[in-house]
Amino acid sequence: MSFTVYPALDLRAGKVVRLKEGDPERMTAYSDDPEQTARRWLEAGASWLHVVNLDGAFGENESRNRAVLRTILKAAAEFSAYVQFGGGIRSLEAMEEALDLGVQRVILGTIAAEQPEIVGEAIQIFGSKQIAAGLDARDGLIHIRGWKEDSGLPAVDLALQLKKAGLRTVIFTDIRRDGLGSGLNIDATRALTEATGLEVIASGGVLTIEDVIAAREAGLAGTIIGRALYEGTIDLGKALKV
Repeated sequence: MSFTVYPALDLRAGKVVRLKEGDPERMTAYSDDPEQTARRWLEAGASWLHVVNLDGAFGENESRNRAVLRTILKAAAEFSAYVQFGGGIRSLEAMEEALDLGVQRVILGTIAAEQPEIVGEAIQIFGSKQIAAGLDARDGLIHIRGWKEDSGLPAVDLALQLKKAGLRTVIFTDIRRDGLGSGLNIDATRALTEATGLEVIASGGVLTIEDVIAAREAGLAGTIIGRALYEGTIDLGKALKV
């Protein structure tokens, strides 16, 4: 299994931002030009971009960042790179729309927890390579609707249920670490991999190149890097060489 580094572009009101622990009140804006930011990471050698529509995740305006997504997809196509996209995708129609725009993989969060049978249906329609689940957990329990609600579901239990539906890839985020630069929760992420056999991408808390190395050595499928890139604690070119 290859290891992939995913630069993150979290979109809110057309800007590239980062939230601390998913809290919209603790937001830092890094760029007013998401396309230029995407090109920066693509020029550094990124083969994938991780794009999240935070407006959609919070249910505020699901279409606000659609035009922005198109510009990012255009840039990615110029570099023969791929985009995985999530945030507010809660229907088969929304999945189809994103894939038709050129997204290579859609990330399902709330709908995967509330209607796991839809994940199986989506895989039947679009294929397992095009569908991933975002498992966003605090203290091992899945949170939904922009991380505002505790579903009460253990992350491992949901992952195993989704695997039975044909899912292959999950993105596991430790909410308590996301946007804080406190390091990945390698133990919990490795445990999820070992318990499920799924391809697990680690997210939340990457600070230094050592976090990237630890994720690779833990047998994970990849890691998502956000704040560390924007604040310069990781050089993307060096991370990609890992």
